[in-house]
Amino acid sequence: MLTVLLVSVLFVLAAFFLFSLRLIFVKGGEFRGTCAGNSPFLKKDDVVCGVCGRKPGEACANEA
Repeated sequence: MLTVLLVSVLFVLAAFFLFSLRLIFVKGGEFRGTCAGNSPFLKKDDVVCGVCGRKPGEACANEA
């Protein structure tokens, strides 16, 4: 039982590390596509992004 828990925790830690490689190794790295304006489900309903206020068809206000 303990080995299953340990293996599960190691898999979760490895997944977090692999997801964050871009943030760690690339200067100015960021997660891409996090703006709600990139979602095809929200685009069809013309929903405004709750984070940056972007409307569909506009540039993300958080991008540098």
